[in-house]
This record gives sequence, C-alpha cells and structure tokens, in this order.
Amino acid sequence: QVQLVESGGGLVQPGGSLRLSCAASGSIFEINAMGWYRQAPGKQRELVAAATAGAGTNYADSVKGRFTISRDNAKNTVYLQMNSLKSEDTAVYYCKIEARRTVWDTYRQYWGQGTQVTVSS
Repeated sequence: QVQLVESGGGLVQPGGSLRLSCAASGSIFEINAMGWYRQAPGKQRELVAAATAGAGTNYADSVKGRFTISRDNAKNTVYLQMNSLKSEDTAVYYCKIEARRTVWDTYRQYWGQGTQVTVSS
C-alpha cells in the first residue's frame, strides 16, 4: 500500500504564499515522477507542476514564475512553493507520484486525497 499525505493547504490573502507538502509512504521501491494537480469547482483537473526523477520540471503557464516544485528523494516528499497567490489559484490541490513497489513492478500512479487552497481577502 502506498499512501500520500498532503499538508500545507489553507486560506491565504491574494499576494500571499503557501507551501504544500506531500509525503509518500508504504511499500515503495522507487519513485519516478512527482507532480501537483489542481481542480477548481466546475473545472477539469489540470497539471500545475511536475518534477521528473532528475532535475527536470515543468509548469502550467498560469503559475510560471510564481510556483516552484521541488522534491526530497530521501524523504519521498514533493513540495510546491506558491507565491504571489491569486484568487484564480483557489482549488483542491492533489499530489501524484509514479512509483513501483518492487524492482519487478511497473510504475503506477498514486494520488493524494487533496488539500484545499483558498485565496481570498
């Protein structure tokens, strides 16, 4: 079993900052990619930021220059630093990892249950 525990969500004012964390635990042999998605009410879930097993990262155009994704492989944790937050950033944020439980396993996707981020004055 693989578990993803998210933290760091909450209510912030426009222009404020939040740092989301997502720690993976359980039967994990190796993690490949890690990323963050978000889903606003009535909208489709979208990719916010992703980090490969190496140093590669990519971001949605709407968050470039404001958000930064990073990972601590030793802790199986991925972070999302969010600065200059806007009301449009309000959504439920989900972390996702691609991991395999054994050396013989294929990579599978695992999702966190989401954490609410609300940007409002």
